[in-house]
Amino acid sequence: MNNIFVYCEIEDSQVAEVSQELLTKGRSLANELNCKLEAIVIGNKLEGIEKQILPYGVDILYTADDERLYPYRTEPHTAVVVKLFEEQKPQIALLGATSIGRDLGPRVSSALHSGLTADCTSLLIGSHEDKKQGKKYENLLYQIRPAFGGNIIATIINPDCRPQMATVREGVMKKSVLDTKYKGQVVKLDVGKYVEDDDFAVEIIERHMEKSKVNIKGAPIVVSGGYGMGSKENFQLLYELADVLGGEVGASRAAVDAGYVDHERQVGQTGVTVRPKLYIACGISGQVQHRAGMEESAQIIAINTDPEAPINSIADFVITGNVAEVIPKMIKYYRTNTK
Repeated sequence: MNNIFVYCEIEDSQVAEVSQELLTKGRSLANELNCKLEAIVIGNKLEGIEKQILPYGVDILYTADDERLYPYRTEPHTAVVVKLFEEQKPQIALLGATSIGRDLGPRVSSALHSGLTADCTSLLIGSHEDKKQGKKYENLLYQIRPAFGGNIIATIINPDCRPQMATVREGVMKKSVLDTKYKGQVVKLDVGKYVEDDDFAVEIIERHMEKSKVNIKGAPIVVSGGYGMGSKENFQLLYELADVLGGEVGASRAAVDAGYVDHERQVGQTGVTVRPKLYIACGISGQVQHRAGMEESAQIIAINTDPEAPINSIADFVITGNVAEVIPKMIKYYRTNTK
């Protein structure tokens, strides 16, 4: 039980960003534990897929290539992953907290009686002492995530069951190629040994996917508004500011719940995670749920009437004032001074 496994999602022959982020984190954890990083990708027409995975420092890539395995279906993918984990006995298994990961992860952990921590925001290696049983555990995975509505940050461990499984949301981890020429081994699985005909009882007749028109995650500048914006009409000021700066508009959950803006623009624990060069928080108090989705921005400007707002503790610059007065001035001066 030594190695770390990452389940890689694919869509249209492309490895999902969240999987690449997990491969980067997995490599870091593997270095700390002095073990191998392994990955599995399941689908069809996977020739050359290793070029998107091995450069992240993957030592062994398992591929299950069969026309019946794409697009994703619960039963066959679960069967492949469960049997492979039973064979290889990884100590840690990571999946994206996507619709696929949230479907697959619990089924795999249930079959292996391993436990699962969902929606982690951080993963660390540490120790734990159980004083009641007189046991000390080393090299455990600290699975860190907001809990109780984001009011606390919980550190969850799994001392006795393996693998230690966690799902992680897209954007929480940074992705970074280790070496474009990294030499890893590719193992092609005999799909027939891992799945049975009963696993294909569900048939996909049609598949419709609508891509988001909003790209907050990739925007270099994000102008976000909270409940303090006061109204949907006042949110238009943010669109104007974002347009001048060449950025995107985001929002806190409170603003989304109030109907000021659509959910696809929500930043935070239950929205998207962003790391722009500049994040402007307008009328956002900055509860831990929101900070979890933007606190790694390169520079943060907070505009709020409350000088004690939690967002101010992580902001590089704080403007204490009414957003309805401050933002029009920012728009005016940016327009004047921007070539």
